[in-house]
Amino acid sequence: MTNLNKDNIFKAFLAGLFSCITIGVLTLLTYKTSLGLFLMTSFGSSMVLLYGFPENPFAQPKNIFFGHLLTAFIGVLFLNYIPLPLFINVALAVGVGIFFMMIFNIVHPPAGANPIIVIIGGVSYEYLINPIIFGSLIVLFFGIVLNKFILKKNYPLK
Repeated sequence: MTNLNKDNIFKAFLAGLFSCITIGVLTLLTYKTSLGLFLMTSFGSSMVLLYGFPENPFAQPKNIFFGHLLTAFIGVLFLNYIPLPLFINVALAVGVGIFFMMIFNIVHPPAGANPIIVIIGGVSYEYLINPIIFGSLIVLFFGIVLNKFILKKNYPLK
């Protein structure tokens, strides 16, 4: 364990704490209110980048927000308009999602899972609003609070 110093332990603690808080809020909104779905599995891996490695280009707000939105939208399009067998549809949707994230310079690796989640879950266009848009905004709110205001990092990067 080469990174076992006070500073790294503190940063790891805050990353874990803020991951718990963020996922807790999303879970609370999903299961204890009638506001809709806010929780999605790929947000868990977004926490790793946002709280653990906020200086990474993949952890920037535009990447998190638009990466999730774009790949979920592609998943919904494939689900509703591409009548291919599931194993082909999922594979194509993931590939197209990655292609467009790279073309638009909004790569967020956890968002690569969104077409799989969308297609297997059989979700509707409403999924783009909740959990994608509102969930991503909540995730980013906590990310900015931790990185910009508590850790005093230059986040988001310009």
